[in-house]
Amino acid sequence: MGQAAKQFDYANGEGQSPRVVEMRDRVQDRPFGRVQDRGTSALAVSIFADRSYLRAEMEEDAAAAGLRIAQTADLGNLLATDAGPALGDLVLVDCPVIDGAELAALARLDLRAAKSGSQLVVSTSIGSLDDVFGCLDQSEVQILVTPSRADRVIALGRTLARAGNRVRELSEEDRLALLRLTEQVGQIAQRLEALSSGSGPAAGQGSAFRFDGSDEEARLDEGTDRLVRAARPPLPDPRLVRKIIRQRQLRARFFEGDLFADPAWDMLLDLTAARAEHVRVSVTSLCIASGVPPTTALRWIGQMTDAGLLQRVDDETDRRRAFITLTDKAADAMARYFAELGASAAALV
Repeated sequence: MGQAAKQFDYANGEGQSPRVVEMRDRVQDRPFGRVQDRGTSALAVSIFADRSYLRAEMEEDAAAAGLRIAQTADLGNLLATDAGPALGDLVLVDCPVIDGAELAALARLDLRAAKSGSQLVVSTSIGSLDDVFGCLDQSEVQILVTPSRADRVIALGRTLARAGNRVRELSEEDRLALLRLTEQVGQIAQRLEALSSGSGPAAGQGSAFRFDGSDEEARLDEGTDRLVRAARPPLPDPRLVRKIIRQRQLRARFFEGDLFADPAWDMLLDLTAARAEHVRVSVTSLCIASGVPPTTALRWIGQMTDAGLLQRVDDETDRRRAFITLTDKAADAMARYFAELGASAAALV
């Protein structure tokens, strides 16, 4: 990581490319967010990356979204000290390759963002994903893996949505993709909830299941009026789940993979098998299992976590590592799903 780079005065346009100045001038009279400083109403963004061309690209994307560029510098300027520069409303950080000292600095940045309310977007490489994911657990960070400009624009859109704003230059295609992602995860959560509660079409014919965080279902025994607990279905045989996963992956040999893309279900299957096998799943492994690009998979993981289907579990022996697992509620719903399949599913093993 290089030495601290010169910070430019973006209030006056010093150091900005003509393209960025043009975008800033085009949007500066259109208020978007809350006032931070210098009397402007646009959200302030700080950009930190060692690659100069990438900094310029990030500036253009942020300016096109109606954000005010507060500062830009290399990573050394951001991570050299605990205090560092003021973060602003949004912080964009690019760290494709990272070492131990930088991981510790990122963890401090994560804590600073959580305390200040700044929103954090960190881009990295697939090789550094597990390390970066492990050290960012305080703020509501968005992690991008070798992102395209469209990926970054969607991340900016999510940031502005949280602030009650919108992205001015977001294409209709990207808007629909973001909306579809949110709606699909919501539908999956509702279906699993219905399956767990016994109110959906996949519910069994017995008494309704009510999730209360325990390992057994409570019901009233008619003979004694006592509260008794009936065992829930066990998790499916992991060999069955792995075979289903292989069969789903086999389709890509004969058809375009995107035709059958269903990352939420693929991740649920992978985590179900892992839970039955008593193995832990890293975020990188889960991204691979999803069958979609890592940045897309991370958006799904975030949405599914918000929906109560997935959860982050820190490594007890190494606080720098973290894993993804099903919540108890999601695991119960998957167990009941496979119980409904019954003998027809077992025949696949």
